Amino acid sequence: MPVKNSETCETSRSLGFTGSRGVASFYRFPYVCCACVRPPDNLCTIARHGYNASNLYPVREAMWPESPDEFVSRVFPAGKIEHPEALYFAFDGDQMLTLTDGESRAALTHDEVQWLDSAEAMYLGELGGRPCLAIEVKGCEIPGYATQGLRSLLGRVDQQVFYLAGRALQLLEWNRNHRFCGRCGSETQDHDSDRAKVCPACRLVSYPRLSPSIIVLVRRGEEMLLARNAAWPKGFFSTLAGFVEPGESIEQTVHREVMEEVGLRITNLQYKGSQSWPFPNSLMLGFHAEYLEGDVHCQDDEIAEAHWYRFDQMPSVPPKWAISRWLIDDFVNHCSQGGCD
Repeated sequence: MPVKNSETCETSRSLGFTGSRGVASFYRFPYVCCACVRPPDNLCTIARHGYNASNLYPVREAMWPESPDEFVSRVFPAGKIEHPEALYFAFDGDQMLTLTDGESRAALTHDEVQWLDSAEAMYLGELGGRPCLAIEVKGCEIPGYATQGLRSLLGRVDQQVFYLAGRALQLLEWNRNHRFCGRCGSETQDHDSDRAKVCPACRLVSYPRLSPSIIVLVRRGEEMLLARNAAWPKGFFSTLAGFVEPGESIEQTVHREVMEEVGLRITNLQYKGSQSWPFPNSLMLGFHAEYLEGDVHCQDDEIAEAHWYRFDQMPSVPPKWAISRWLIDDFVNHCSQGGCD
């Protein structure tokens, strides 16, 4: 049964969702509130019973990116851009422009963007032969269009299209933030062949920023270590994570982050997979690791609490579109089949 909570998140309240709401366990409950899609608000999900079904949407299955997919990355188009089936990812700052027709779509068609006054356009490549472009718009107030954060589409649209939207958001932000050279202040130019900015004065080349980070599930027999970030509400737990520092290998980052956050030594790292996380520009590299020694000591101001949980006694954890959940599910499935004995 869902846990009861008398409070709703700020986003839900702004949309008129007030009063007592059910809090859906993300591990056991397949629906989440369309207004709450991330910590710390994600404990304010609306339970299905007693509420309008239009306030809910099903969480899709895990979104491990397929390799290879149908997308071909290009800096410049191979042919004409004015393709009748081209896909456009339009953003006003960090807000995605969508239609108010009730559909969950991340991309607009050529007919739907011809009315927009776009300040910038960047070619992304082709998805199944269809040209894909990122466009930047300013203050769009055309009837039938609305803006929303990219997070609101997590788990609601096709995974390839979501990751393309994330690519578009990151490239538009990079393009906007690198109009001038960070070394000498001169106006930059597009590189002749690469996705890069070149300073004509000092020749500094700037590529799109990517921030690699690790995320790791620590195992101990049939138990896993889950932690609650100090900024999250009580009852919500996830895996450990942190950014790679200059000079580190990915493996060194895993060991350092686990030691810093919970004071444990680990061994037998197993790389599981990755997820592009465009908030704002992370690449999450997922691992499993085995507990070696030490007692849990939470990092001040970072980790509020951390506990060992049996695979069949789960707290509330992230939904299926998060890589942390993929790591948890992988462990649970393994133990459920007797692989943790």
